[in-house]
Amino acid sequence: MNTLSDRINNLSTSQTLAMAAKARELREEGKDVIGLSLGEPDFNTPDFIKESAINAINENYNSYTPVDGYKDLKEAIIRKFKRDNNLDYSLPQIVVSTGAKQSLANVAMVILNEGDEVILPCPFWVSYAEIVKLAEGVPVQVKTNIETDFKMTPDQLRTAITPKTRMLWFSSPCNPSGSVYSREELRALADVLKDHPDIIIVSDEIYEHINFTADHASMAQFDDMYDRTVTVNGVSKAFAMTGWRIGFIGAPAWIARACNKMQGQVTSGANCIAQRAVITAMNADPSRIGFMVEEFKSRRDLVLDLLSEVEGFKANVPEGAFYVFPDISHFFGKTLNGTRSTTLPISPCTYWRTPWWLQLPVMLSGIQTVFEFLMQPLKSRL
Repeated sequence: MNTLSDRINNLSTSQTLAMAAKARELREEGKDVIGLSLGEPDFNTPDFIKESAINAINENYNSYTPVDGYKDLKEAIIRKFKRDNNLDYSLPQIVVSTGAKQSLANVAMVILNEGDEVILPCPFWVSYAEIVKLAEGVPVQVKTNIETDFKMTPDQLRTAITPKTRMLWFSSPCNPSGSVYSREELRALADVLKDHPDIIIVSDEIYEHINFTADHASMAQFDDMYDRTVTVNGVSKAFAMTGWRIGFIGAPAWIARACNKMQGQVTSGANCIAQRAVITAMNADPSRIGFMVEEFKSRRDLVLDLLSEVEGFKANVPEGAFYVFPDISHFFGKTLNGTRSTTLPISPCTYWRTPWWLQLPVMLSGIQTVFEFLMQPLKSRL
């Protein structure tokens, strides 16, 4: 009998990956498709990083790697945390994984027991809730709104906490809203968490360098939060290395040891060539990727300007990442006259538990087509 486990049957398919697969399928059929579903930069990995990978191949890096990452990579990550975040970690506190998604999954698997609750400020990245459920936890969704730039308030956090609360997960800059928590806002949340010392915080900072504000703040920067915060990061977004699949955590040593143990029984160590390239990325001054950040900011401004010309869209100003997150409720129940030959797989934010909103990645290939699609029919009235 072809019977699968309840675990997999209860797990939702990643909607962004499903849309990306559909886009590839349509392209293979000869259709004109611009995919805006995946959160992926449309830049190439910088040459100085690629050269490190080529050197690693020529130096015959081809063997199994340490489960938690090469020592010199972990040392580079420690220097990065100190340089960019003023965070002090030691080697036993760092675990390198096959992408930040695995880092998150490791943490969930080693912390959560059946029925433990995880607070997720909405909107949140699509995989958070499913990872929590896979670890037998219960996602607790806290709805935010445009008036607070989609950031959870201390009162909302306080209300969401129950005796079953085990973790708080959030990203800053946020996927999909682009919201960035300031140091003062994080401190206000920390003041609530002080009264609940058993809650572990997962701070997903994968978009750290794509930040249009003056500073990036980390929850672990507060002395009273450091020993209970897992800082998740990687190279996929800022360094345009989505396919290289390297993520990492800085965490209390007892959590890092557990993640190392878990990973050792699942995937073992991450790819050797990718790890060597990431050493170069970690050692690089962030100014070397500044050109990408500036371009994302210019595109954000362009998209917001264009949206302002379309009656019915409502959007705030994202402070980071590479998304715009407009309210599209004005268009519900309306139809468009005419057809378009171009297909646009865009992420409807039902997947982020915010069904009235639409995520628009600001990728150059899609901006013109999206607004050609939107503005012509709308200007002739819906």
